[in-house]
Amino acid sequence: MSLTTSVTAAAAIAPGSTVEAEILKRRDIFEKTQAAEDAVLSPADPGGLTRDLRHALAARIAALHGEHAEATRYAAGVSDEVFAALARPGVASGDPRVAAMLVFTDAVSTNPRDMVAGDVAALQGAGISDADIVRLAELNAFLAYQLRLIAGLRLMAEGA
Repeated sequence: MSLTTSVTAAAAIAPGSTVEAEILKRRDIFEKTQAAEDAVLSPADPGGLTRDLRHALAARIAALHGEHAEATRYAAGVSDEVFAALARPGVASGDPRVAAMLVFTDAVSTNPRDMVAGDVAALQGAGISDADIVRLAELNAFLAYQLRLIAGLRLMAEGA
């Protein structure tokens, strides 16, 4: 019995491998991880973070971590050309709200230990609601988890 999720696909877990056998013992974790990805990228209530923006930010985070295949997969979920450009690290936005989200996302993705209360205050100062700040933090936290999980699974597969 096989289990294919975005995480197992990204980590290139071979069917029938010992790593897949270990994953199947924890099937519920991987199914919940997939459900969390679906919820964070396409929630029923996206608030001020549209689906396109969420996918662009996810692609940007993946690119910042050198996960280019994942960045491409996330970017494929962006239908708006303006947001598609934001998927690339270094691209800025003329919209102050989006610009603040990009600065926050880039910083928390690359140097999370350096984040301070002022980083959240900058989001608030750009007019981002507290609920949307939570949504943005959830997106960033999930991507950090998912990309580390993929890297860990790859290491396990290499060692098997």
